[in-house]
Amino acid sequence: MIVIFLALMLISWFSPLLHRLGFGKLPGDLRFRAFGRDWFIPLTTTILLSFVASLISKYV
Repeated sequence: MIVIFLALMLISWFSPLLHRLGFGKLPGDLRFRAFGRDWFIPLTTTILLSFVASLISKYV
């Protein structure tokens, strides 16, 4: 539970930086409005960042 909390905290902290770099605007990232709220599901960004993280962990 602590690891999930720390991961969410880091993601929210780096979110503005990643957004400025173009992440979150990739094809496959879903943005829609439902029930009076804006929803964002970053599918492509998640896959890309996971791939980068696995490459880094493989070589470290």
